[in-house]
Amino acid sequence: MLNDHNITPLLFFDSGIGGLSVLKAVQDALPNAPIIFAADYAGLPYGTKSEAEIAARVPALLGRLVERFRPQLVTIACNTACTVALTHVRAALDVPVVGTVPAIKPAAETTQSGVIGLLGTAATIRQAYVDRLHTDHAQGMTLLRHAAPELVDAAELKLRGESVDPAVYASAMAGLIDQRDGGRLDVTVLGCTHFPLVQDELQAVAPTMKFVDGAYGIARRICHLMRDQSWPDRAAPGIFVTTGDILALETLRPALYSYGLTQITSL
Repeated sequence: MLNDHNITPLLFFDSGIGGLSVLKAVQDALPNAPIIFAADYAGLPYGTKSEAEIAARVPALLGRLVERFRPQLVTIACNTACTVALTHVRAALDVPVVGTVPAIKPAAETTQSGVIGLLGTAATIRQAYVDRLHTDHAQGMTLLRHAAPELVDAAELKLRGESVDPAVYASAMAGLIDQRDGGRLDVTVLGCTHFPLVQDELQAVAPTMKFVDGAYGIARRICHLMRDQSWPDRAAPGIFVTTGDILALETLRPALYSYGLTQITSL
């Protein structure tokens, strides 16, 4: 058996627990990789922050996390942080950084009608980066955008075992469907890593909709970058790091444990 202590971890970073949707895809592919998951609860939500705030905050936090945990790879499992701060983070860190981008390319490859939707945070959907993805991968198609920050709260509540008003999900989908050409919408991009955690609830209010996200694309990229790495025979306990109050995570513990994140600490 390999000496687990010689294998440095994979670090995942998000504003909250949305990045668990990305972690799940990576764990399916690399089940024994040691994991650090960092959630910036002191900064949640990112979607209502200015670009300047995010561009300053994220590289500084990741610098501290890399210094403390010495990961061999960092994944920013947060669309908002990526679309705003990915370039800044890559300039600041000396480890490989994998980003999260809205899955517009797979949506364009899936649509039958030529009308695709993007649900994201306000900060994500207004980025010029999204315009470039549209131009590069969905030329000639209609891209409808809707900011649905309430789905971030819904995902956080769901993983704490709390109930969410189903009208939240209906309202989010109506934000796309009620737009011009929304009646022809057949594929929706879940452009925030929190949103796949409530995909079943979104599907219930839009039964014929196809939903796509970037999690498995990210997992493939990580597997490619880690192709020469040997992993231990069994998974080590995962570590969950928060910038917020650890006591506030009590109701999240069962969900975190289900992802193998059994050690909880603060930054």
